[in-house]
Amino acid sequence: MSEGDIKVLATTAMKTVFEELAPQFERATGHRVIVDLGPSLRLEKELGEGKSADLAIVSQNGINDLIARGKIAAGSAVPIADSLIGIAVAKGAPKPDISSAETFKRAMLAAKSIACSKPVGGGQSGAHLAKVFDQLGIAEAMQAKAKYGAGGAAGLAGLVVLRGEAEIGIQQMAELMAVAGIDIVGPLPRELQSVTPFVAGISVDAADPAAARALIIFLTTPEAKRVIKAKGLEPV
Repeated sequence: MSEGDIKVLATTAMKTVFEELAPQFERATGHRVIVDLGPSLRLEKELGEGKSADLAIVSQNGINDLIARGKIAAGSAVPIADSLIGIAVAKGAPKPDISSAETFKRAMLAAKSIACSKPVGGGQSGAHLAKVFDQLGIAEAMQAKAKYGAGGAAGLAGLVVLRGEAEIGIQQMAELMAVAGIDIVGPLPRELQSVTPFVAGISVDAADPAAARALIIFLTTPEAKRVIKAKGLEPV
């Protein structure tokens, strides 16, 4: 990294948002944005253990914990987007009925294989999905069908579906939409859904806190919110 660079640790759900918005911010400010993507839980752990960054975009709970531990500056947290969990299938494949908890359960039991985040150490969606399967009484059946991505941009559930290694992919909607060549079925039924608030915060060790703050402000502009929504997230 060189002087003027802003190092961002961000949930993988923000991948396509930064692909579009980072060049705009760079042209407007002269600051280069270096984005390190990964599952929110992993990034929160790494930040807690001392990984350096100027800015983090992780879960609300993660930011709160990092502020309490003195890793993120108190008063710097700004909500960026809410994320819903969704389902995708291969391009042109029949779309299962997921309109209710019961139809979702039937679709899961009928599927031969399912790509998702790891329930422990993966993304927010993996931990929540494990609870859903348990709640529906199908945890054991689903464990045998699960194909876990490696986490981060290279391990997206949609890529596992794209390669034909899983029939259904379940992950944050924005992460599914980041993979071209698959079909989005839609979000989980409301009674099974989990909304993850993603929040930005400035590291106490940020090399240029003012630049990091400028990036956060940029991500809350009307134009940025339009992009965030188009990429499958709900701007706050």
